[in-house]
Amino acid sequence: VAEGRFTASTFFSEASDYIPPKYCQYTSSVLILCLCPFRPVLYVERCQRHRWRCAEVTFACPDEALCQLWISSIREQLAATTSRPKHLLVYINPYGGKRKGKHIYELKVAPLFAQAGIRTHVIVTDYANHARDHLKTQAELKKFDGVVCVGGDGMFSEIIHGLIWRTQADNGRNLNSPEETLLPCSLRIGIIPAGSTDCICFATVGTNDPVTSALHIIVGDSQSMDVCSVHHNNTFLRYSVSLLGYGFYGDVLTDSERKRWMGPARYDLSGVKMFLTHHYYEGSVSYLPARDIIGTPRDPGRCHSGDMEWRTIRGKFLAINAASMSCACPRSPKGLSPAAHLADGTTDLILVRKCSRFDFLRHLLRHTSKDDQFDLNFVEVHRVRRFCFTPRHCQSDSDLELDLRENGKRQIFSQICRDHPACGCTPAYSSWNCDGEILTHTAIDVRVHCQLIKLFARGIEEPTVFEDLTNPCAI
Repeated sequence: VAEGRFTASTFFSEASDYIPPKYCQYTSSVLILCLCPFRPVLYVERCQRHRWRCAEVTFACPDEALCQLWISSIREQLAATTSRPKHLLVYINPYGGKRKGKHIYELKVAPLFAQAGIRTHVIVTDYANHARDHLKTQAELKKFDGVVCVGGDGMFSEIIHGLIWRTQADNGRNLNSPEETLLPCSLRIGIIPAGSTDCICFATVGTNDPVTSALHIIVGDSQSMDVCSVHHNNTFLRYSVSLLGYGFYGDVLTDSERKRWMGPARYDLSGVKMFLTHHYYEGSVSYLPARDIIGTPRDPGRCHSGDMEWRTIRGKFLAINAASMSCACPRSPKGLSPAAHLADGTTDLILVRKCSRFDFLRHLLRHTSKDDQFDLNFVEVHRVRRFCFTPRHCQSDSDLELDLRENGKRQIFSQICRDHPACGCTPAYSSWNCDGEILTHTAIDVRVHCQLIKLFARGIEEPTVFEDLTNPCAI
């Protein structure tokens, strides 16, 4: 019924007016009132690896009227809890992942919603961006307490694009202006993982388990979340909540799109291929350092203040990544930026300069170990509120002329090779990987909007919460 340890003493303190202690008996794990008839009470039990499960405890009472009083009291308290949703709009992607989204929802999630008394309006999507378009134009949002997506990160991206667009349009905001202050969305979003990649669910809950996510929705958890808007020449492109990656991760996504027939295995193959090709890209990154925040990407326990002046870095990069969350996943439990915050209005800008294949491999392997992945001389990380990237071929004529003077004829022939990639030299530019979607432009302006959306989640709980599993923890 409420969060906390479920013990006999807690129950007696609340039920002493009704039940004499002599009628009560309890074990070390579950309190039971030993008489009949009985009625089960469902609660949430924490399990290992951040998983939650629905459990039940049975109360027995000699007086049916008193039993009904208990039931009425519990239902009144639940009804008075405003954080718990009562009516949800559910979108199911039947094609994502292993095409089991509809089956997962009907078998594992719908029964839990029914037991919790949650009404649902379910829409099974028919085509790409079906959910986005429906949210933008047709959905009667005032009827619902939240929106649930059953699918992967792509489905979640559809939901946030539709919900954010609808919120801003209803309030007259200009989405094409990177200077516009966007209004937070009022409806919370739930994620039932059922896709090829469920990075966002894993990084906000700690596991890709549909039952756990459903229970977070039922108990009414709420976790604010930052969203990055991506613009090109004052034109809106996309929103991002997890990873913006140029260079290595952009190339991996671009190559994997040609291998969709392989399923999730395509990411592994493309990753190996792009590692071996070892492309680097020239350009400049300008960023606005975060100010008055707690912690840095290297040390979340200390506070380093920046200033409000733009800073610019030019060079040759194997990868330019912006992580608005840890981007943790089962293969990389720490993620790209372990200390990234979900709702502080910043993103962690990670620059990996040109280095040897061996050094780059060291950097990649540290995503799966406990070593500091930023403690390498070719890697630098900055916590920023906004940044812009300009690839070298988009720089001004004066910048190009300066580069030519400095590098001479070698630079001229190098540029010719990049314009003709058949020779095997490094191509002129990469693509941006925006939460698993390829952006159509390379020169971008990225701004972080603090706590623009809310999820039915509470962030990854500390391991100490799960240490004592001999007694269930009721929520």
